[in-house]
Amino acid sequence: MMANTNNSPPLFSGKKMNRACPIVLRNKNNQLELLAFKHPNGEGQLVKGKLNAGEALENACIRELEEESGIQAQVVRQLGTWDSNFKNQVWGFCLMHYDGILPDTWDFDTKDDGGHIFSFFWQPLNSPLNDNWKEVHKNGFQYIKNALA
Repeated sequence: MMANTNNSPPLFSGKKMNRACPIVLRNKNNQLELLAFKHPNGEGQLVKGKLNAGEALENACIRELEEESGIQAQVVRQLGTWDSNFKNQVWGFCLMHYDGILPDTWDFDTKDDGGHIFSFFWQPLNSPLNDNWKEVHKNGFQYIKNALA
């Protein structure tokens, strides 16, 4: 990756990072779980969204997490950048910290794309994803597992 000498997103594989993916984890019964949601189309997905022009990854992760889930959290650290090979999307990941206890499941009425209700759940990191997950999000999940190892 090239050095980032200004406020533009870093380059990766010749492409600029253009997606922010905040990662919220919890430990339940000695099992690490990742926050995910079921989209109204039935697909399992990770919280992710576009970086605005000039926006830092950390700020985008904070914003996207709140917009899509209602959670207000802080960035712990960056977890790297991944070229998804999907629609020129290059994802940047940040591990997030939330003060408090989140429920096992909940629905959130997001205003994204004209409004959707996202159904949140906790995906165990050591369990396989079901067939309802969107392929690019399955690959992103694998990247996260590797980044946390």
